[in-house]
Amino acid sequence: MTAGHVEYMRTIREKYSKMGYAPYGWHEATDVPPWTPLAKPLSECRVGMMCTAGTYVAGQEAYFYKDDTSHRVIPSDTAVEDLRFSHLTENYLPDARRDANCALPIEPLRQLAAEGVIGSLADNFFSCMGAVYSKRRVDEELAPAMYEAFAEAEVDVAYLVPL
Repeated sequence: MTAGHVEYMRTIREKYSKMGYAPYGWHEATDVPPWTPLAKPLSECRVGMMCTAGTYVAGQEAYFYKDDTSHRVIPSDTAVEDLRFSHLTENYLPDARRDANCALPIEPLRQLAAEGVIGSLADNFFSCMGAVYSKRRVDEELAPAMYEAFAEAEVDVAYLVPL
């Protein structure tokens, strides 16, 4: 863990303590997530993507900075220069703003599809702002919405990119 991460976590603890909240309880998964082997080769799979960098397309609404569980639909043919970022942890965004592929690797996925490494790309990718401090809201709002979006997109593989 880098010094920047430690500083961020200390700052968050202090901020919420001053607001009267109990110390933040970092989520620890106790169950092993289900694993499903691919039913076909990756070169035949439709690949979707979701990132938690608060990515949106120019013209779409930016994210609200506190516990925003909404998501944005990003057409997979979006030009990289049209991608924007809005996130609670602004200090992690300078690299993504210089090269959006750091947070939403659209161009590398397009290249993999063109080379036949992956079968195809979903028509749309998805983004959310990962700084949601309510595990309940992630479990009840964000995760089901993302599951439904991937199911509707008929993806075989979902590439998840955390900020």
